[in-house]
Amino acid sequence: MFYLIPVFPLIGVLLNGLIGIKYFPKKIIHSIAVAGVGLSFIFSVISFFQIVSSGDPYIIKTLFTWVPANLVNLSNSGAASFVIDFAFRFDPLAAVMTMVVSGVGLLIHIYSIGYMAHDASYARFFTYMNLFTFAMLILVLGANLAVMFIGWEGVGLCSYLLIGFWFNKDSAADAGKKAFITNRVGDFGFLLGIGFLIYYFGTIDVAEISEAVQAGGITQGTATLIALLLFVGATGKSAQIPLYTWLPDAMEGPTPVSALIHAATMVTAGVYMVARMNVLFTFSGTALTVVALVGVITAVYAATMGFVQNDIKRVLAYSTISQIGYMFTGLGVGAYAAGIFHLMTHAFFKSLLFLSAGSVIHAMSGEQDMRKMGGLRKHIPKTFMVFFIGALAIAGIPGLSGFFSKDEILASAYASGNYVVWVLGVLCAGMTAFYMFRLIFLTFYGEERIEHEAKHHLHESPNVMIRPLQVLALLSIIGGYVGLPHILGGHNWFGQFLGHTVGHHELGLSAGTEILLMAVSVGIGLIGIYAAYVIYLKKKGKPAESLANSLKSLYKLVYNKYFIDEFYNGVFVGGAMKLGTLLGKFDLGIIDGIVNGAAYLARKISSASIVVDSNVVDGAINGVGALSNIFSKILKKFQSGYVYNYALSIVIGIVILISLTVIVYS
Repeated sequence: MFYLIPVFPLIGVLLNGLIGIKYFPKKIIHSIAVAGVGLSFIFSVISFFQIVSSGDPYIIKTLFTWVPANLVNLSNSGAASFVIDFAFRFDPLAAVMTMVVSGVGLLIHIYSIGYMAHDASYARFFTYMNLFTFAMLILVLGANLAVMFIGWEGVGLCSYLLIGFWFNKDSAADAGKKAFITNRVGDFGFLLGIGFLIYYFGTIDVAEISEAVQAGGITQGTATLIALLLFVGATGKSAQIPLYTWLPDAMEGPTPVSALIHAATMVTAGVYMVARMNVLFTFSGTALTVVALVGVITAVYAATMGFVQNDIKRVLAYSTISQIGYMFTGLGVGAYAAGIFHLMTHAFFKSLLFLSAGSVIHAMSGEQDMRKMGGLRKHIPKTFMVFFIGALAIAGIPGLSGFFSKDEILASAYASGNYVVWVLGVLCAGMTAFYMFRLIFLTFYGEERIEHEAKHHLHESPNVMIRPLQVLALLSIIGGYVGLPHILGGHNWFGQFLGHTVGHHELGLSAGTEILLMAVSVGIGLIGIYAAYVIYLKKKGKPAESLANSLKSLYKLVYNKYFIDEFYNGVFVGGAMKLGTLLGKFDLGIIDGIVNGAAYLARKISSASIVVDSNVVDGAINGVGALSNIFSKILKKFQSGYVYNYALSIVIGIVILISLTVIVYS
């Protein structure tokens, strides 16, 4: 019954969106929304255990034939059938993704009951959240790229609606448009990739594409072209270089939206798609290298911007970009299961961090600037505890989920011989630990910098917000043990389970090498934490201020996000506007000039025609009429109507004829 998983959030959308928005009280609205996602989670868990027990590689459920068509080959007048079924596919990869999306989504929905309690658009919010969950589940379960594309575009639409939820704020409305437009750029590449798949294979079914690639039905170069086009779409959805700029601005949406988009759903769509099309990417080879390099460069690049952000949610936004880069790094070195493993653990600790940040903002009456916080751990101890666990997890501290998934990616990069990727990945691990504990120390430790009004209302969040955080904190601790490596006494059950879908990846490293690699990644993480402690707690941020003053140009460059937004606005947005202005002038000056000139000439010709018509044509016709009138008047005199006049005329005529005859013959 796995095909029913997306149905329940859709029912919530219909009930709340069509009826509840006008008639239901808040309690009924959130009950419907939470129940929809909760039922999806229950069905996901049941389906997961069924596929584990059955051992089936995958199950296909065709609901109906969506596009029955024939492709006509004009060269030989032949025809080939091209059918797209509206079908769902359930396999280990889909099982993991549906549980993550619905499970984490359920906790975020419950948290939203408290966070959005006083919002005027309560029903609209939960309608959008259910719609987002529905779209993501369609994306995950799609058996072919057409069905997947419905969900792909659906989450893009919902991101626009949710990021710009408070549309009365210009910044929120602009951020929603930016996310939507940036994703359309990536989606263009994704559509081109789908088009090439149809052209070369005559199908976009995932299973059929995999079989065709394995059977040698495509060249390596063509596979690379298609894979890179698909990856362009992934960089848009998953906010990677060069299409990452929308994600930091997406913080304008409500905090539960940030958790849903940036932890469990939309930004993982690109990672999921690459893993789903793993046969194509592996066959290409070159495309995998591009994925790894883009991923690790994005991870380091985004981490540098996390160093200098003061908005608590923006630090987490750049962290998301960086961690998604980690996932792509895992995929790019061929460790698909490791990339999905980090996707799952990241969903736990990043949603925990975003929701905990929301709890801080809730306690601070909407304040998001960390420079106006400090010493909060004694005011909101429950929020501090779960936030601290999330920070430890993302920093890769041993025993927590982030350690296991991050270590597997780094070990896979090293084992595959991508040493540059491994070095950058280890560097990013230290940077992550630094900026996360910079956030912890600025927010929860040190002297209080809280404004009087905010301090007056400072309070812990209600249980409806705290309980989901505690569940996520627990998952952030234990969630990594499903992938416990052999070197630590486990069997990496997660990797073996996903191996049926994405291939099992063996490290091939000695025990000593694995332990050394773990020690290096953990060590650099601890160095990052200690550096943050010294700079921001022990020395109260003075070394950072001193460094920023001594390296003003560099600090300004990083603080302003390398001016990439300005570059895009100047070159692409500004360029498009200039091109539009130029085309407008061409239209006004040339096209309109030709049209207006033709109209002027037509008017002149028509005026001359009127003159000719009036004076020549009408004159000739009138002249003929006048001449006819003159002759008629003359002839009229010969038509008196009296018999004696006619007799006289006959006599005269006879006389004339006789006279002429005599003259002629004489």
